[in-house]
Amino acid sequence: MNGLSVSELCCLFCCPPCPGRIAAKLAFLPPESTYSLVAEPELGAGAAPSGTLRASAGTPGRWKLHLTERADFQYSQRELDTIEVFQTKSARGNRISCMYVRCAPGARYTVLFSHGNAVDLGQMSSFYIGLGSRISCNVFSYDYSGYGVSSGKPSEKNLYADIDAAWQALRTSIEKVSKITSPVLIIHGTEDEVIDFSHGLALYERCPKAVEPLWVEGAGHNDIELYSQYLERLRRFISQELPSQRA
Repeated sequence: MNGLSVSELCCLFCCPPCPGRIAAKLAFLPPESTYSLVAEPELGAGAAPSGTLRASAGTPGRWKLHLTERADFQYSQRELDTIEVFQTKSARGNRISCMYVRCAPGARYTVLFSHGNAVDLGQMSSFYIGLGSRISCNVFSYDYSGYGVSSGKPSEKNLYADIDAAWQALRTSIEKVSKITSPVLIIHGTEDEVIDFSHGLALYERCPKAVEPLWVEGAGHNDIELYSQYLERLRRFISQELPSQRA
């Protein structure tokens, strides 16, 4: 209680005099957000706002991550490009920000990380990269309601709903593919530095309608279309395999 003024004490205990809300005010310390999420169509060809780092156009997902200087990011643009961000909705109706950091090529496991108090995903991003690299795992994390750019207010009930929403989002990055009923062609570069080649293999193994895949030897994340077999395989898929599967 040290350092609280009379007005702050009145606000804490009298507005309103509800034990649950008093506990929430004492227990949760959301910081000023150190990042923002910007929908891809809004970015255009413009530069990132001054004082921010931005995930490049090669980053998957509907959203782009902008880190402010307060995030104190310790790595380069290349590491930033391994971070995927999106939002999911909790059972209590809040939009929960999620971060998926692909730290280790061929990682067999992903750590679901619930960060501590008084920080957000922007401040934790460097730690996640370092942690995942050291233990050879990918890292999935999220911001609690009222933290970062997650909507809502911090509370015990919201906290339980937040982690459940994060867990469900993590489980369904891969499970949805088994429900696809249309023919699917999977093309992946073996030297993809953003989305590891193992992810392409996992999708192919789980997709019931997958046709013969194309694994482009030596291709990375942003140059795969430069390989001649890329267009050749697409042409065969469109002209031969799609019509035959739909017949």
